[in-house]
Amino acid sequence: MGTNSWKKEWKNPSLLLAGIGISNLGDWIYLIALNLMILNMYDSAAAVAGLYLLKPAASILTSFWSGSFIDRFDKRRIMIGLDVIRAVFVAIIPFFSSLGLIYLFVFLINMASSFFHPTATTYITKLVPEERRKRFNSLHNLMSSGAFVIGPAIAGALVFVGSPGLAIFMNAISFLLSGLILSLLPGTDDDVIRGDRLSFNMIKEDWSAVIAFSRKAVYIMAVYTLFEIVMVFTAALDSTEVVFTRRVLGLSESSYGVLVSIAGVGFIAGSICVTLFVSIIPLRHLIGTGGFMTATGYLIYSLSNSFIGGSIGVFVLSFALACANTGFITFYQNNLPIEIMGRIVSTVSVFQSIFQIVLIVAIGLVVEIISVQFAVITGSFLMLTVAIVLIWLTAIPAKSKYFRDSSIVTHVH
Repeated sequence: MGTNSWKKEWKNPSLLLAGIGISNLGDWIYLIALNLMILNMYDSAAAVAGLYLLKPAASILTSFWSGSFIDRFDKRRIMIGLDVIRAVFVAIIPFFSSLGLIYLFVFLINMASSFFHPTATTYITKLVPEERRKRFNSLHNLMSSGAFVIGPAIAGALVFVGSPGLAIFMNAISFLLSGLILSLLPGTDDDVIRGDRLSFNMIKEDWSAVIAFSRKAVYIMAVYTLFEIVMVFTAALDSTEVVFTRRVLGLSESSYGVLVSIAGVGFIAGSICVTLFVSIIPLRHLIGTGGFMTATGYLIYSLSNSFIGGSIGVFVLSFALACANTGFITFYQNNLPIEIMGRIVSTVSVFQSIFQIVLIVAIGLVVEIISVQFAVITGSFLMLTVAIVLIWLTAIPAKSKYFRDSSIVTHVH
């Protein structure tokens, strides 16, 4: 059955949302439980911090070739296979006592995750008609925000009644359940090119195709790149979160937990807002204004010296981030050619991960040499500068065709 015919027949996004949502929930349970397991085993903050460098490092190693694979093979089968691989590797981790072995398997799991996400995005683009993508993405974002709040709570409960290892085993089960749900969805066999084998020449040609598209679609890639830079700043600044809340805001562990919960509530509130008003909020406003308000929230947070100020900042940035993510994903689904989408997303991920590592190290050095508040304020101002350029770029009237919004047109008529 061809792609277009099964796309028209497939009407219910619930299974796809459930599969990806369970996978996201498992990611959060695993992250919290793994942090606690490492801390309990080695009593080392540095050992825990090392986990956060493994993800961008794995992305660099995977992303430069994964797009070539994603664009040529059945995406549903790829996602199912990656869920099974992650389930097996996650289930093995609690049996290790060596930090090196734990790091190795976490690295491999992160490689699979960096492979999974562009595959899922490309699959969603093929499966969901353009006029329904913004609503689907808003629901997807809502599920992700729910996982952000519920995941740590489930992890905490599992650790309380058992151990971090129990929470990690539950994460492995969640990956298997996700794979089972994805197996019920339609495949994309029309993607499969018989006889194709991944090779260096193929990867080289694919990178050339991405570069050629980028030169032809300068505006699309400019919006894409600027938004991703804003997201890299958010990830880099998050690496200072615990130190900032302790040294600058003076929060206890329990108060820090409340601050994280407020961020989760902000994300859920933003996701609900977008879901309810998705048919009337223009795409360019979700991206431009959402990105600008995310940076503004970080600035409020960085200039705060109290729990109240920090709470306002994290709520604003989380609320805005939920809006911005929905707009951005819909933007690139509508504007990137589906036949090379996996390659474009993966190629950008390589540079994004390199920049993220550099930025995390740079911010860490500023924290040690000067102060954590100076580092966070400086990072927030730089993020705001990029966000201002982004909101200007998205507001150019002549570029309105790139923000076509079938959901609004459908709603009106």
